[in-house]
Amino acid sequence: MSFWIPASAALLILAWAIFAFNRLVRLRNQVRNAWADIDVQLTRRHDLVPQLVAAVKGYADHEKALLTAVTELRAQALQQRSPARLGAIESELELALGRLFALQEAYPDLKASGNFLDLQKGLVEVEDHLQYARRFYNGAVRDLNDAIQRFPDLVVARIFGFRDNEFYQADANGRNAIEVRL
Repeated sequence: MSFWIPASAALLILAWAIFAFNRLVRLRNQVRNAWADIDVQLTRRHDLVPQLVAAVKGYADHEKALLTAVTELRAQALQQRSPARLGAIESELELALGRLFALQEAYPDLKASGNFLDLQKGLVEVEDHLQYARRFYNGAVRDLNDAIQRFPDLVVARIFGFRDNEFYQADANGRNAIEVRL
């Protein structure tokens, strides 16, 4: 009889550890999936940037500094993997794209360009999807970080090397949405 009590306790602890480990793996995979969703939307945005720059170049050749800044920010964003650093670069890119779209007010021909309007609509769609992807990612990171920090799950998390993940945060200057006029 006395043998069954410690054996039952050990079995319960083992069952809990397996459950905790599997839950942490599921949460980690959810974070990875959410990051992949953000990456897809950022890739779509980055694919639109050269087309926007090309469309504007024909109408606003003397806006080279802005066009260069947009192109350079896109290149920097493509090289980043850290959510924190990427968030800061993407915020700068959003501001630069906002200035790029503001050029349409100064160039009526650009404003009337079907190609430019199509690119604008595409960017609005990407921005909407990106907003949802960011929220989903940050929710997944929150859930995983909570699980890693909560006792007794933190014991399993530490044994198997689970680590907190970074939230995707916009830079303080980039917290406003890009203003796109259709």
